[in-house]
Amino acid sequence: MAFESLSERLQESLKKVRGQATLTEENMDEMFREIRLALLEADVNYDVVKEFIANTKEKALGQDVLGSLKPGQVVVKIVHDELVELLGTEASELDLSSTPTIIMMVGLQGSGKTTSAAKIAKYLVEKKSKKPLLVAADIYRPAAIDQLVTLGNQLNIPVFEKGTDVSAQDIVRDALAYGKENHHDVILIDTAGRLHIDEPLMQELADIKEIAHPSDILLVVDALTGQDIVNVASSFNEQLGITGAVLTKLDGDSRGGGAISIRHVTHVPIKFIGTGEKLDAIDLFYPDRMADRILGMGDVVSLVEKVQDVYDEKESIKTVERMQQGVFGFDDLLEQMHNMQKLGPISGIMKMIPGMPKVDIDDEETNQRFKVMESIIYSMTPEERKNPDLLNAKRKIRIANGSGHTVAEVNRLVKQLENTKQMMKQMGNIDPVTGMPTQRKKQNNTYNPYRKKVRHKKKKKR
Repeated sequence: MAFESLSERLQESLKKVRGQATLTEENMDEMFREIRLALLEADVNYDVVKEFIANTKEKALGQDVLGSLKPGQVVVKIVHDELVELLGTEASELDLSSTPTIIMMVGLQGSGKTTSAAKIAKYLVEKKSKKPLLVAADIYRPAAIDQLVTLGNQLNIPVFEKGTDVSAQDIVRDALAYGKENHHDVILIDTAGRLHIDEPLMQELADIKEIAHPSDILLVVDALTGQDIVNVASSFNEQLGITGAVLTKLDGDSRGGGAISIRHVTHVPIKFIGTGEKLDAIDLFYPDRMADRILGMGDVVSLVEKVQDVYDEKESIKTVERMQQGVFGFDDLLEQMHNMQKLGPISGIMKMIPGMPKVDIDDEETNQRFKVMESIIYSMTPEERKNPDLLNAKRKIRIANGSGHTVAEVNRLVKQLENTKQMMKQMGNIDPVTGMPTQRKKQNNTYNPYRKKVRHKKKKKR
């Protein structure tokens, strides 16, 4: 995941001062030296690191820190605030004030422009209730047009394309007319990229900008690019005047330092981050939440938002009630598994929980286990999925053979379902206010002194 190595290094550096009763220039210098190395190793631009350290050190050595009762905690807050400042202070939304809103996607070839355009279109439909139109203006790469059409079909979002025999400028002109005629309130233009920045590419993009007058020009950059991300961002910004950045493949780079440098160098906000390959794996960029994650403070707000997007409240209540009543079946378990997968990689979810200890989770292995469970459940009859008590030895053998797994794996799944039901029954018997069990103890478990005396007399007579 992005920033993983940076996060680990920064947390280790800050641990040394977090518990200090007093801070001296000596232990502060040691901490800042390690923070500097952590940032540089994460591919953060040298000038950015230099300024960040200078600003943080100036504030950390002030009287407020040295005279504080808990100076270590104050230093952590200062580092956090400076990190937020570096990343952009606050989230930046798309400018949707004009109708139609024109959004132009630019960037180098292979940075993820086409996929990002489709993801943003999906975001606009689901979050902003918009009617977007995707425009295939990359005439140099036929595969890009095919890819955008395929993604549009998957999302049920129309794509305007005229092949590769028409100039990109003419395609954009016709697309704008088509969009207005068909009442599309957002038009996303997927432009061509190159393996490097060249004059013909920039001139074509400048022409499209002149024709479309976009509200937003989004530079799509690959987080794996490293230090060169700064040069790319600077060139596009100087020649086109970009309004925001989209960072892709943040799930595939443990450093991600180039992303930290973009905001500082270009002075334009990071608007979106790509967090996976699926079309819903895109998030608005919140600098404060990212700073929390980098410093190991979790990100509860983003986690709650993800859960709200995935889980239907009424259906969730019904599921909990079924679990508490003991009628929770394999179909319910399967639904919960699919919802968990929609939330994203388990390792990423764990990092959003504050105070969660670092646990090595193999997401690939977890997905494989989900697939095994899924294939076993799909090998059951509807009656067996609804009523697990029907699963005798003969049925389990049939299910194991049908799913290509062992009877032991079938038994493990049955045991997991039973454990889940038992856990939910116990949770249902806990008062949410007091946290104490609400069920009464059975009468025969109560202490009865008279009964004890009677037994004692009987023993004496014997």
